[in-house]
Amino acid sequence: MPIDPGLAIGAELGDVNFSWSSSDVLLYHLALGAGAKPTDERELRYASERDLRVLPTFATVAANLHAVAPPAVSYPGIEINLADVVHGTQAVTVHRPIPVAGKAVGRTRIVDVLDKGKAAVIINETTVTEHDGSPLWTERSSIFARGEGGFGGRRGSSDKVELPDREPDMVIETPTLPQQALLYRLCGDRNPLHSDPEFARAAGFEVPILHGLCTYGVVAKAVTDALLDADVTRVESFSARFAGIVLPGETLRTAVWRDGKRLLVSTVSKDRDAPVLSDAVLVSK
Repeated sequence: MPIDPGLAIGAELGDVNFSWSSSDVLLYHLALGAGAKPTDERELRYASERDLRVLPTFATVAANLHAVAPPAVSYPGIEINLADVVHGTQAVTVHRPIPVAGKAVGRTRIVDVLDKGKAAVIINETTVTEHDGSPLWTERSSIFARGEGGFGGRRGSSDKVELPDREPDMVIETPTLPQQALLYRLCGDRNPLHSDPEFARAAGFEVPILHGLCTYGVVAKAVTDALLDADVTRVESFSARFAGIVLPGETLRTAVWRDGKRLLVSTVSKDRDAPVLSDAVLVSK
């Protein structure tokens, strides 16, 4: 069905009430690879209850942690085959540290639909509050839908982040696990692209690929650990563009440049020397 931007843009997708527990937070952190050094006090902030802190990227899974069905791309004016969709961008801004356990309500609306010619980009924004209205976090994300362009919408502008013309202040190497996607899917994203070899081949990939949001979380943790002393409460926001895929088991190489409160981030697959995350910025407090 052709995209109808008149119906889609501004559409409210309804309230979602959800809750999470410390077990959910621990599962998410472990699915990102936390606890690889199980006697390291900084790692135990992610992987045990004693001094548990919540990485802000947990916001990306909190509402869907217990989902067991593959996600659907079905919005007002938009119906898209899941196999034609890849994650485009993701941003999370936390308004205060995320509680270890809590209840909240999320309200999502379609901010824009862009026509890139051969593809469409759908941009959503979700605001999450406690039930008394106290703000917790805001998410903005986009999906890239292949073959869905040409509907006559506006193309939109580029949000490219210019990196300094100098060597990075730090380079971080982070291995991923061969079973990383199978672990991460337990956080609520059962898209078969990440677990079913046949589905992945039909979508144009030789093997199932790692969830983009898993890569997003892995990199956010790596940068927080290396430059913010693993203090997740110092993270105000993290935004990134998904520039390429990660194959489970690859090592990520992340370059970071300091720019005041901003940490400018670029991540590649060390194994293939291929871009993974671009235009990424972590803002610290």
